[in-house]
Amino acid sequence: MTNSKIKCIKLQKTESGASYGQFLITLTKSGQGITIGNSLRRILLNDLGGLAISSVRISNVKHEFSIIPGVREDVLNVLLNLKGIIFKNKKNIKKVQFGRLKKKGPSIVTASSFKLPDHIEIINLKHYIMTISESNLVEIEIKIEYGTGYKLALDTFSKQNSEFLQIDSIFMPVKKVNFKVENIYNNKFNIKERLFLEIWTNGSITPNFALLSAAKILINLFFNIFILNESFILNEKKELFEINQNYFHIPIEHLELSKETYNKLKTFKINTIYDILKFPYQNLIKFNIFDIITIKEIKTTLKKKFNIIL
Repeated sequence: MTNSKIKCIKLQKTESGASYGQFLITLTKSGQGITIGNSLRRILLNDLGGLAISSVRISNVKHEFSIIPGVREDVLNVLLNLKGIIFKNKKNIKKVQFGRLKKKGPSIVTASSFKLPDHIEIINLKHYIMTISESNLVEIEIKIEYGTGYKLALDTFSKQNSEFLQIDSIFMPVKKVNFKVENIYNNKFNIKERLFLEIWTNGSITPNFALLSAAKILINLFFNIFILNESFILNEKKELFEINQNYFHIPIEHLELSKETYNKLKTFKINTIYDILKFPYQNLIKFNIFDIITIKEIKTTLKKKFNIIL
């Protein structure tokens, strides 16, 4: 097993709310740095999700080429400015949400003017939206969605509601990723590698959380491809027929495991004793899916309650 170590070298936050983090991953084998660096970079840039405005309703506006009475900017510029608002999802709620703005001029409107659900926070509160130069009342409603990557506005108006103008949505919380690999030579002429990883986020998540999320996505990806495929089990087949088949469909709740172990099993869709037995537990450790303490608890409980030996 690779004895890798990771530590955070630097963390900083800008006035706009954006975050930067630098991490060092020490690897025991030469050649692993590029593999890990490339994999993490692609996941960080493509697979992490976030919130963004997908469509906008502006009172008395019929199309994107309209002029909002009393507002210095035209509709296109207002939509472009709205696109730059950065949202933080504090409770990981992924259903569609709405925010509203009601402002009377003369006034400068920023992102902080919007009223949002309690679990959504605006990172760049000072982000400029528009200037209302006269004593006109402007009402705006925004539709906020969760997604990954970049979503183009295929139609000018939303198909669900013709009053809403669609805009391009940028869901990506990670803006930029760089990595560099260096060799380490020791007295025994062994070559190790260390991977320097730099992550820039828009502030909706921290670089630490982004890196952890990317690592979990990679683990789940390989787990679902190889471990859950029964025809690709790497170790010898288990002779399940020797065990009383009445035990097979017993839910794992009957094992009365610790909350942490129970949640881990549920995460990987292990719901019954049979689901546990069909995995060679050595592979679960080898692929860093469960730690030794978790495996030991499962083995001990199976032996004690059902006399099943892994």
